[in-house]
Amino acid sequence: MKLKRFLYKKVKSTNNTAIRLINCGNDNGIISAEIQTKGKGQRANKWISNKGNIFISIFFQINSKFSLKKITTTNLSILKKIISNQVTKKINIKLPNDILIGKKKVCGILQEIIYQNNHKYLIVGIGINIISSPNILNYPTTYLNKYSKKKINKIKIINNIKLNFEKKYKG
Repeated sequence: MKLKRFLYKKVKSTNNTAIRLINCGNDNGIISAEIQTKGKGQRANKWISNKGNIFISIFFQINSKFSLKKITTTNLSILKKIISNQVTKKINIKLPNDILIGKKKVCGILQEIIYQNNHKYLIVGIGINIISSPNILNYPTTYLNKYSKKKINKIKIINNIKLNFEKKYKG
């Protein structure tokens, strides 16, 4: 599968943009935005999107046999591997949808399934704190540059995520 790129300066939510693109007839893609004003998190929480961090959504058709639990584990494993290559600290997965450095959240995913024209689509929203992290009461967060010997290249990480998703879900 080759993911079509959609680049935006500013969106409300990359996942909502994915839904709009699917409704317009796009079968797959990777959406990247510099600014996300109403990022979505699990259980109607919002994802606080500090400028300079990664906000992307990947979407593609799936068949009805897909297990969301298995897909979630696979997607978190892909991201854990990519993030692990950027920092010297140990990376952990906290189910259902977080990646941590120590006990601090550095990455989260939000997966949604939608149906359009008798097809089933998976949308994987990914937020990664690169240069800063939000202050969230009772939920410690962090960012990658804090644990890296060199400045992390956001574009290289996004390209690596795209490549890994294309390989994994070659369809």
